[in-house]
Amino acid sequence: MLNLIQEKVTLADKNWFQTGGPARYFAEPTNDEQFVAALEFARCQNIPVFVLGQGANILISDDGFDGLVIRPQLKEIVHATGEDGSALIEVGAGWTMHDLIDYCLEHGLSGLEEFSGIPGTVGGSVYINLHYFQYLLQHFMVRAKVIEHHSGAIKIVDREWFNFGYDQSKLLDKEHYLLSATFALKKISPIDVAYAKGRRTEIIRHRASRYPTTHTCGSFFRNFHDHEVTYTSAGKKMMFVAYYLDKIGVKGALKVGGAQVSWQHANMLVNTGTATSKDLIQLARKMQELVFNQFQILPQPECQLIGFKEHPLLRPEDVCVHRSTAKNDGKLQPSS
Repeated sequence: MLNLIQEKVTLADKNWFQTGGPARYFAEPTNDEQFVAALEFARCQNIPVFVLGQGANILISDDGFDGLVIRPQLKEIVHATGEDGSALIEVGAGWTMHDLIDYCLEHGLSGLEEFSGIPGTVGGSVYINLHYFQYLLQHFMVRAKVIEHHSGAIKIVDREWFNFGYDQSKLLDKEHYLLSATFALKKISPIDVAYAKGRRTEIIRHRASRYPTTHTCGSFFRNFHDHEVTYTSAGKKMMFVAYYLDKIGVKGALKVGGAQVSWQHANMLVNTGTATSKDLIQLARKMQELVFNQFQILPQPECQLIGFKEHPLLRPEDVCVHRSTAKNDGKLQPSS
């Protein structure tokens, strides 16, 4: 246990924003038994747990995380054949999607290359049900091995157990953590492998031309739900948050300290090199205010906010308070 649990470990170099304070405790389990031991340590200390992947969809408080951060290094991989003849591959939560896709193509297995260029581990990707255009990771997953937070019990669950949705899975309840996932992939010929590798290169090129590839968390705000919006275009409700952010003109222009809205995408915040997490939060709040003032809808984060003692962004209930105290122009009053 002494070798497993570290103290006061920096997290700024372990997330894509490159901001945030240290973890009070930190562990990198390499097998299931060490993961169980890490959770037992957290229970004995009565401290919260956060499971970290590549840190591509998170913003960590400048105060850090006052608990145990677990960054799984579970790297086992096992091949099998499904009843339908598909290739089954069980892979540990610590694999990066980049390395897994490389591995699959080198072994003539196709499917996951649709997620090329998206940073994250298998654990983090299952957690958010990784998606790119019409593809969702749930379409390829058949079962998984998870560990229960409070008891440390390990069990095998099927895909339905996860209650997958857009940016949604049962893992968001933080009652269970992923140890490994099993994917059903297609066996392909050497010619098709070459085609898939070319497609992967093109997907990565396309993403690099549209999105920032460093010092960001990707999309900061989630798209709106159907019931949240009334504005329509071509007869359809406009639920894409980037549409509203483009309309208010923040792309490449709005900046707070070292944090700036990307010139490539209006829903992506970037650390220009000197940003703190506080800068990024203040920038995100300003974006919320601008969208609400013009459209009366409030963007909500897709990015996970880690280690903050209070929720740092505006929530719908905050808007209700501001509305009731706003001036006659009906605008959301700037936050202090």
